[in-house]
Formats: sequence, structure tokens, C-alpha cells
Amino acid sequence: MLNVGIIGLGVGEQHIAGYLRHPACSVVAVCDIADKKRVMAQAKYPDVRVTADADEILTDPKIDVVSIASYDNYHYEHIVKGLSNGKHLFVEKPLCLHQHELEHIQALLQDRPHLKISSNLILRMSPRFRDLKCRIQKGELGTLYYIEADYHYGRIHKIHHGWRGSIPYYSVVLGGAVHMVDLLLWLTGDSVAEVAAVGTNIGSKGSCFKYNDTVVAILRCKSGMVAKVVANFPCVHPHFHALSVYGTKGSFINGTDHALLYTSHSAGTIPEVISTLYPGVHKGDLIYSFIEAILNDTEPEVSSNDVFRVMAVCFAIEQAARNGTVTSVCSVGEFNDGTHNTVWQADYRRGRKTGRA
Repeated sequence: MLNVGIIGLGVGEQHIAGYLRHPACSVVAVCDIADKKRVMAQAKYPDVRVTADADEILTDPKIDVVSIASYDNYHYEHIVKGLSNGKHLFVEKPLCLHQHELEHIQALLQDRPHLKISSNLILRMSPRFRDLKCRIQKGELGTLYYIEADYHYGRIHKIHHGWRGSIPYYSVVLGGAVHMVDLLLWLTGDSVAEVAAVGTNIGSKGSCFKYNDTVVAILRCKSGMVAKVVANFPCVHPHFHALSVYGTKGSFINGTDHALLYTSHSAGTIPEVISTLYPGVHKGDLIYSFIEAILNDTEPEVSSNDVFRVMAVCFAIEQAARNGTVTSVCSVGEFNDGTHNTVWQADYRRGRKTGRA
């Protein structure tokens, strides 16, 4: 049996069901800083230890796996302590908030290749997007050349009045668009070479939120494909992941009720209606794969390398929006050629970084 602890009982409570679905897991401790959440947990899970101190979970030698679902600004601190104490970690996105933190996490994991770390990039478990990936792999869309991936948050009150607006720094790219970046990389198998981006906070004027609430990024991939990724938090629109994928043989357009696949240029063409479930996922659906990876020493559905690649692209978007410059996303060992800013991207395989010296 693997003993599990969970830090943060917002979305973290949904992790509990994910762990309980695996016969090799036992949730033994949960943590939250809010009195109300701890009272709820004590009543709902009477056999589970409840604490307000995350260190009790991160340093407990009897706990093997920790879910980190604390506020974003605590993720890095909790990851460092968890890895240092030999824990496998399942982390809510984003992994961390700053590039130097990501590099430190990579270094810690390099020295501990037996430990697993993953992040809850849950959209790749959506039946509709899994169906789309199969169609892309079969060649139904031909060669991909352009993707639009827009994260319509539609819940602006959560950054104006919730914890997102009260912590020292919150990023709509790292907290929202990260899902669309992961979809882009996962669906295509491509890598991002460089990005340009701009942002605005018009939608948050007069509120306590002082950072960009909308960011638009243009990405150039190594294959030559281009993409647009947007974090749109103040939109007057239900929460939605707008995804349009354009290939030489077909175009996929996601909708709230169904998606459409066009395979003809002709006027009056009736597209194929794709009715697979969207989003059709539970926040704990990646956990079973994560536990299997721990038990069998394999890669989970979202590997550490997947997470590092996604985070590197997001940090490049952040830097491009902040500095107004084109920002390259390079592999470890590649050097800035002096014409672009650079964000490093790790190629992490079995505990070692590889790259071109």
C-alpha cells in the first residue's frame, strides 16, 4: 500500500476520489490552512488525520505520495520539501511561478530519479481531445500548420475576490493557458521554438488584481507550424476551452455541445459532428496513471518531462509579454545567440538532462 497525504482541500479534495479508485492507495492525512475546510474534512473523513501544517505531511516518513493543491505561491516550497523528504508528488498546475524555481526542481529530481512528479494537466484526459489526437495520428487532418487554443476562464470574480487576487503573484498563463499549451504539445508531438506575446488588464481595472488578466501569445513550432494561445480571464463567457486545429486535409473546431470536422473546401459542405464528451473529466482522473507509474517504475500519463516542457513554454510567454521581445524556448545546453531572450527547457530522461553542448 502507498500512503497518501493531500495538501489543500479546494481542488485537492477531488484528488481523494482519484486515489481511492486505486487499490494500492490509502489516504491517511489531509491539510488545509482554513478552519472551515479542516472541520469539513474531519466530519467527512473521520479515519484521516487532519492538520493545518503542511510540514506534518511532507516530512512524515510513513507517507509515500503527496498531492500538492495549495495556493500557487506555495507549490515550489512544498515541492522542494517533498522531494527532499523522498515523496512522490502530484502537483496542481502550475508547478511553480518562476523560472529559477523550475530549474531547482529539475536539479532536485535529477538527483532523485526514483521519485515521480506529475502535474494535473487534465485536458488530455478529455474524451473529445483524445479522439482528436487519434484522428491527427491517423492523418485525417493531414499536416498541421495552425492551431488556435483559447482558455476562456469566464470567472473573473475568482481573481478579483478570491485567493488568486490576494497572493503576491498570480499568472493567468501559468494558471490557465498552461492547459492549452499542454494540449498543443500533446496533440501534435511538436516543440515550441519561440514566442511573442502581449497582455492587458483592462478587465480588472478598479479591482485589487494588478497583473495581466488577458495574454495573447503567438508560437512558432520547430516543425514550422504556428499557433495562437490565449488566456482570457475576464471574458463574459462560460468556462470553455476553445480549440481549432487546421491541417492540409481537415479542420477541427471545438464547440460546447459538439465539435465539427471539415474535410472539404466546398461551400455548403456538411461537416462531421464529433459528439464525444467534453470536457468529460474528473479532476482526479490522472491519479490512477500516476500511481501505476510509481508501482511499476514507468512514465505516468503526464511525465515530468511533459511538465517541464509545458512550463518552459509558459515562462517564455510570460517573459515575452513582460519584455515585448521574441523569446526562444531552448533545450538544455543550447545557448542564447544574442538575438533573442531565452528560457531553458529541460529534456529529462530517467534522471539525467541531455542536450547539445
